[in-house]
This record gives sequence, structure tokens and C-alpha cells, in this order.
Amino acid sequence: MKKVLRSKTWTAIALALVFAMLAGLVALCVPFCFRFDFLDKKTVFLEGEYSVDGGEWKTINNNKPITQQFRRAVFKGTLVPETFDYLEDINISSKNVWYTLKTADGKLIGRYAAPSGQEGSDTSNSSAKTNGEREYFDERSRPDYSFESSLPNTPGYANNIIHREKLQDAGVTKDTVLVLEVENPYRFAETAFSDAFEVTLSRENGAYLQFFFEALPTVLFFVLVCFFGLFLFPVAGFILGRVNYKCFAFGALCFFWGLSMISQKVSGYLNLWIIDSTVCMAVNILLGYFFVITTLFYLKSNLERSVTRAVANATASVYILMVIAAIVLHFTGIIDLYASTPNIFIYTALCNIILTVLLVVEALHDTRTAILLVSWTPLTISIIIDAVNHYLRFTDVHFYYFGLGVTMLYQVARLVMDLKKQYKEAIRYQQMQRELYEAKVSVMVSQIQPHFMYNALTSIAMMCTIDPETAQEATVTFAKYLRGNMDSLKQTKPIPFEQELEHLKKYLYIEKLRFGKKLNIEYDINATDFVLPQLSIQPIVENAVKHGVGMKKQGGTVTIATRETDDAFEVVISDDGVGFDTSAERKDDGRSHVGMENTQRRLRDMCGGEVRIESTVGEGTVATVILPKKGQQNENTLP
Repeated sequence: MKKVLRSKTWTAIALALVFAMLAGLVALCVPFCFRFDFLDKKTVFLEGEYSVDGGEWKTINNNKPITQQFRRAVFKGTLVPETFDYLEDINISSKNVWYTLKTADGKLIGRYAAPSGQEGSDTSNSSAKTNGEREYFDERSRPDYSFESSLPNTPGYANNIIHREKLQDAGVTKDTVLVLEVENPYRFAETAFSDAFEVTLSRENGAYLQFFFEALPTVLFFVLVCFFGLFLFPVAGFILGRVNYKCFAFGALCFFWGLSMISQKVSGYLNLWIIDSTVCMAVNILLGYFFVITTLFYLKSNLERSVTRAVANATASVYILMVIAAIVLHFTGIIDLYASTPNIFIYTALCNIILTVLLVVEALHDTRTAILLVSWTPLTISIIIDAVNHYLRFTDVHFYYFGLGVTMLYQVARLVMDLKKQYKEAIRYQQMQRELYEAKVSVMVSQIQPHFMYNALTSIAMMCTIDPETAQEATVTFAKYLRGNMDSLKQTKPIPFEQELEHLKKYLYIEKLRFGKKLNIEYDINATDFVLPQLSIQPIVENAVKHGVGMKKQGGTVTIATRETDDAFEVVISDDGVGFDTSAERKDDGRSHVGMENTQRRLRDMCGGEVRIESTVGEGTVATVILPKKGQQNENTLP
């Protein structure tokens, strides 16, 4: 047990060190987040005016995001002065949109478009079909600014760079009026412009610098969340001494939530490392789906009834099949993941409603499940609100952050309480093992006290003259008896009753030599398929022999019987000796009270058993050992 506690201690220390290191990295990066003298974030890179969906023209404010939802946005103006003053690159991070940059007279400077000249939509590329545009792209002197998606009609998440030198080579100056057209090709979803299009002006490698100083601290925080889910909860499940499905389910939930949040935070930078822009979009969306799947399994882990679990399994299975279908359709080029999100969002809300109803049904029938309301109610409600908000757009807040935060706090508190309880149980187990060992030593010593050994050896010595063969058999039996007592110190588990009975017969054989005809032994064994602590019956039989029959002038009979009831096994030791008054105050009557107390404690702690004693003065005593079937070990674990 000490080795187990030591391993747990080292595991806790290792976890604490890793958390401390990651927290230190976060703290180290935080100060750099406020140093943006070499980066300049803009709404777009033009100064002038813009129009959304053919509406009125408004002045561009590059320091304020455009929250207006759009299908097509047009910007007209000159390049911001910073482009020529001290910055060099224009980093464009776009999500699920096409865009085209041209001069006011229609000359195409560059664009982000569908592959192989395929237009993502009629509107977005209508201006890209002019002959002048075609001729310009055929010229070798055109600027190196032409980006393509890998799938038709799927913009994905793109990160592209326009170099100032290339613009100057194309004849763009401070006074050149440029037109930037940005189109959302998805007719089912209206998106806020600044959520789909972002610009960063920088000197060099601006996208990487922006990621490091702006996104990395948050990424490191969610790496902690991933680590929290990947290691802490599963490890805690093992520390608790059992495979805890709820721990694993919540660990998976935390892990994929962390990955999903990391993906969302770095979604504008994914194209820096993943060349295919559609894969970038797929990674971000799929991690969100996996987060929902792990949420469903976590909620399902709180269900206990077979009916509710079956419904939950069917619900989760349908969701997984929908995700698999969306993946197949995406990579076969039929329809991309982003276009399939509306249907999956609807089913996400429906799944959470179904799981919530199932949990409520169980809570009405089980008080323990009702206590878990604080765990899953905020999470399910927040996800349902977010799914509705995806269509109604009544706020930009993501409510599931709060729901998951409450759930995580609850799970951490519950984990701490479970670990505390486990620690107390480990201490109690150690104490119980020490007490049981002391009890076994006490029982063993009580059976081989000097007077017992003297009486046994004296009886054997007498037999050497009267009956040498019996003396030889008695010597061998006594040796086996002593060996069995010594071996009991090594035994930590209950033993089969038949093994205990064989040892008991050796003891009674020796006592029979001593008492002769005054001691009669009878057996009525009707059940043997159970276990009990070693040397737990012998002290009771010893009392029956020495202080029951042995105290009676004419002697008597000791009977050992076993029987099986509906919920327990019973061992009955009865004698027709002198008996005693069970209601009288205990006194020094020569009985082995300490041995009986140890026996009762061992029976209770190891098998949940108890000893009931009934006695009548002058008639005898009946001691019944009751061993509940619930406390019996599986026969495969028996030594």
C-alpha cells in the first residue's frame, strides 16, 4: 500500500510540474501581447468608402470592425499610408469568402478564387471576366498575387500575403484608387464582415508574428485545458482505483473543447501550416463536431437506466452518422462542411434537448441524478441557446463557455472530494490491515500458548507408551497444525471454508487426545461454497471446548454445522456445556475475550460478517457466524 501511495504522490508532483511549466509559458508570453509596434491590424487596407449589399456608401474606419452582415461588400480607396511609410506586407486572413482586388479602371491586381478559373459564384467573379483582365493575367509582368482554393465553390480558410513591392511593380502608388470586392458565396448564411475578413500590416512575416504575440497565450491556456482532459481525469480515474467512465468521458470533453478553442483561435493562421484552405476549414469545423460528440457521451455517462441509455446511444449514433456523411460529401467535392453546418446545428440542439429530457426523467426517479443538475444543466442549456443564436444572431456571446466552465468547476470539485475520500479510505485500509495483522498474531499466539503446547506434547508423550502409532499420527498432526498457524500470518485474503475446516479438525484432534471420552465432536456440514478469514472459527470452537464442555464434569459434545440461507452462509458452533449468562457484566472468567473481539472485527472488516452468541447457564452455548453473500469474493480470486 505504501508503494501505491508513493506512486500517487509522484504522479501528483509530475502533474503539478507540467501545469507550472505551461502556466509559466503563458505568463512569459502575456507581456509581449501589448507590444504591437511592428504590427498594425486593420479592417481592410484601403482608405475611402465602402458599401454592403448595394447599400449606401460609408466611410471606412480601419480601427473599428464591421459587424454588419453581408453577401457582397465593395471597398474603394487608396492604400493606407502605413503601407508605404514603415510596413511592407499586407496579410489577409479570410474565412469562407472570395475576394478580388483591382484598380478603379478595371485592371485586375489579384484575387482569391476557385481553382482552375472556376468562379465561386456569378457575383464574385463577374468583374473578373473582362478581356483586359485576361490579358493582364497573361502578361509575365503581372504581380505575384493570384490565390486559389482546392475545391470549386469552397473558399475555406485562407491566409494570403500581398507584398508592397509587387504592388509597386504593378504601378500602384499612394494615389492609385483600388477596388476590393469581398463576397460570401454561401446563400444560407449571412456573416459579419470582420468575422470573415481581417487584415494585418507588418514589416515581414507578419502573420507569424501576429500569431505569436496575439494568439499564442490563449493557445497555451487551452493546451492546459487539453492536458487537463487528456491526463488529469483519466489518471484520476486510475488513482481512484477503478476505470471511471464519467472521468474518461469528461476528460475527452475537456480535450476536444481545448482543441476546438485552439482551432478557433488559430483558424486565421491555419493556412500558414496547412496548405489546403479547405482542409483548414474542415479541421476547425470537425473539431467542433467532435466536441459536441464528446459532450453527448459525457451527458450519456450520467444516465443509469437501460431505456434512457438506449435512447441516448441512438441519438449519439445518428449524430455521428451525420458527421461522417458530411465528411464524405466534403472530400468528394459534392458539398463542403461549412454548407452542411445548418442541418447539423439543428440536430445538435435537438440532441441536447433529448439528452436533457432523459436526464430530467432520471432525476425524477433518482435523487443522486438530481444532484447532478448543477453539472449538466448549464452545459446543455448553453449549447441549446448557442444553436438558436446561430440563426437568430441576437448576440455575439458564446454561452457554452459559461456552461462548460460551471461543469468543469463542478467536476474539479467532485474530483477533489473523490480523491480526498480515496485518501481517507487508503489510510483506513492501512490501519485496518495493521489491526488485522495484530489480530491474526493474537489469534495465532492464543492457539500456541505454552500451556497448549505443553498439554499437547504431554498427551503425545503418554501415547508413545500406550499407542505408538497414534502418537506418531498425533505428532504429524500437531506439526501440521503449528505450520498452519504460522502460515496464517502470510494470508491477507479470506480462505475457503473447507481449508478452515481441515485446520480446525487438526486442533480438535489434539484436544480429543487431551480430553478423551469427555469430548465428543459432531459435524453437520450442509454448505461449503463460501469463504471466511483464516482462524476465525477456531477461537469460537476453542471457547466451546475449554470453557463449555471442558468445564462440565461429565464432559459433552461440540457440534459444528453449516447452512445456507437466502442472503448468507452460517456456521453454527454449539455445545452442551456449562453455559454462561450473556447479560451479566463481563468479568475475568477465564474466557478468551480478546480473541473473540479480534475474531469479530476480522469477520466484519473482511467479509461483512458478525457473530451472534446465545447461552443458557447449565444448558450450553450456541455461537452463530453469519457471512452475508454480498461480502463473498469471487471464487476466481480465492488463493
